[in-house]
Formats: sequence, structure tokens, C-alpha cells
Amino acid sequence: MSSKDKATDFSSFDFSATMQHLYQSLSNSRNVFINSRQCIRERLAFKLLSLSTLRSGVLEESQNSPQKDDLKSRMFKLRLPKRSATNVLQRWLSEGNQIHISELRSISKELRRAQRYKHALEISEWMVSHDEFELSDTDYAVRIDLMTKVFGVDAAESYFESLPPPAKTSETYTALLHSYAGSKLTDKAEELYKRIKESNIQLNILLYNEMMTLYTSVGQMEKVSLIVEELKHQKVVPDLFTYNLWVSSCAATLDIDGVRRILKEISNNSRANDGWVRYRRLAEIYIIAGHLVNSEPNSLVEAGKNSIQRDWITYDFLIILYAGLGNKDKIDQIWKSLKMTKQKIKGRSYVCILSSYVMLGHMKDVETVIEEWKLSATSDFDISIFYRLLDAFTELGLTEEAETFRELLIRENYLHTDESR
Repeated sequence: MSSKDKATDFSSFDFSATMQHLYQSLSNSRNVFINSRQCIRERLAFKLLSLSTLRSGVLEESQNSPQKDDLKSRMFKLRLPKRSATNVLQRWLSEGNQIHISELRSISKELRRAQRYKHALEISEWMVSHDEFELSDTDYAVRIDLMTKVFGVDAAESYFESLPPPAKTSETYTALLHSYAGSKLTDKAEELYKRIKESNIQLNILLYNEMMTLYTSVGQMEKVSLIVEELKHQKVVPDLFTYNLWVSSCAATLDIDGVRRILKEISNNSRANDGWVRYRRLAEIYIIAGHLVNSEPNSLVEAGKNSIQRDWITYDFLIILYAGLGNKDKIDQIWKSLKMTKQKIKGRSYVCILSSYVMLGHMKDVETVIEEWKLSATSDFDISIFYRLLDAFTELGLTEEAETFRELLIRENYLHTDESR
């Protein structure tokens, strides 16, 4: 990839990854009985993958280690993917120990967090192949996701299609849809989405969010509002992630009037909590201080520039979403990814990150962002942003945040005392 290509590459942080995080957080478990002999072809393929390591019997563990010796610790001593988690499980049983499904689920979850997908998939295979374990919809949904990560979308698709009808639930459909969306397979996703709507399963907000995420990631912003219309028609209640996708799709096409209508709907939503209120305020600050205005109906914008602007605005709203949720780690991660694109960061992106840190009370991070901005070789330092932010805080009645930010600017000599009021 050329340096020019790197400068316009936003692939270092994919929207589909956010859906994975929310999907794993929000999915509900419901038990389902299933034949453990299903999906023979997939399981044979998996066993071939693990065959050499099953024969080796090599475990990366120290027999003389004073550390706690339990199933989880043994799993995490497998440093390399080629080592066999199945072997660890078999040895654990041979030593007279028991294995409970709740323990396997917990270990699998932590392995996935550590991106140890192959080992997590081996645990899933163990659960499927042992009839004494009663698996839930979530177990099978997680398996579909792991199949995608280890073997690819085609393997996940084959696995899903081989499931008996009782196992084809909202969760497993959502998992496959997530696989398609993550790979930007729009045609397959739309076909599955249609199939889901024609089935008798209960539709949930995650299904709609997946389609909205897909359309956002491929730049088909006009389809996002159509999904919103469908979910409202089906009486499915939107969550904050739904609203963010909807808001960012309007903002990315500079339909600012649309953004304001959605923010008003959020403010009138009976389910709104402190996080929703914080999100709405940050979105309003972004519109005000970022000087976003409606695009002219007949304006001609160069396609490449329009696409880049759309991407930046969409990622800005992803930061606003996680600020609303109070998740600083995600904010840090997204901001770091944006800086790694090597593109010139626009002033409105600094409006976004600075206001998010101010609203969450992370003033040290505010100082760091400003200092990095001053030293940046790719972004023009614009002190007027600070004044616009102060005006936006004040306009929205956020006097405490305005005062805290003003004091920082005075202390760092970006604002003189005689102009601080």
C-alpha cells in the first residue's frame, strides 16, 4: 500500500467491531436442545486443524509453578494458537476433575476478549460434542462468530444452515448477519435480513442495528433511515446505538435538520437516562461548535472528498456514542485509530474529542489532546475552536463544564483572564 493510500485508509478501526462489542454485551441467553452430531463436515474440518496438536500433547505450563492451577490458568498458558485447548480439557478430566458448562462459557469469554479465537472455538467444539451439556442460543451464536474468525464467513454460513429449526433463533440469525456485515457482504446480508423478516422469530434491535451498521460502513447512508422506519413499524424500541447510527448517517450527508429532529426525539424518549442526555448534549455541541450546516440541495461535492468527510463525521459520532456510554477506553481507542490514518484531522474532530473528555471530567486528557494538536504536522492548530466550544457549553447551559474548560485554557495561556467572560 502506498503512502497516499495509507493516508486515506480508515480500515484500522472498523464499525463492525463496535457491533461485536455491543452484541456480546447485550445478547440474552435462552436454552435450546440440539443434536450434538450435527454439522459433521464442519467438525471434521476443525478436528483436522487440531490433529497435530492433539497428538503432540504439549502444554505450555510449568509443573513447578507456584501459581494457581485451575482450568482457566491452564488454558491461558497456551501461548500459541497451534497448542490444543482440547488437550487441556482431556487432561483435566483424566486427573479426576469435573468440567461445568458455566466454567467453559466464562473461559471462552475471556479467551475471546484476548483474541484467542482458535482456543475459544475448541472449547465450543467440546461443548457441542458432549451430550451432557445443554447449550443455549448464545452458545451457538458465539460459535458462529468464532467460526467466522477462525475459518471464514463460508464456514459460519454452512454451520448456521446445518442447525435444526429450533436453533435458528434471533440470536443465531443475528450472529450470521453480523458475519456478513463485518465482511461487507451487502447482498448476502440483505437476503438474510429478508429471510429473517419472513420467519416467525421475534425481531430484536440488534438485527436492525446490524443492517444500519452495514449500510453505514459501505456508505449507503440513505438506507439507514429506511431501517429505522421498519423497526418503528414493527414496534421495536431503538437503543442509543440505533440513534447514533441514525444521527451519524444524517450528519454525514449534512442533513443537519434531520439530526436536530432525531436529537429532539431522543430528548422526548421515556427510556432516556444520564448517558442518553450526555450523548444528546455532545451531539448538539458538535453541531454548534463544529459549524455543521445543511448542504445545498443542488451542491456538487467531489466524490472523494465527500466520502472522506462522511467517514470522519461517522467516526466522530462513534466517539460521541461512547462518551454518552461513559466508556473512556473505547474513546481512547477510536481517537488513536483516527490519528493513525495520517490524515489531516479537521477542527470538528477536535471539537468532538475535547468536548467528550470535558463532559466526562478527564481534563488531563484534554490537555494532552491540545498539546498534541499544537505539535501536529498534519493538522492546523486553531485556537478559535476553544472559543466555539465555550460558546456551545454556555448556550446549552453547561456552566460547570464551561468554567472547568475555561480555567484550563487560562492556566495553559490559551485564554487571557480579561477575555474569559
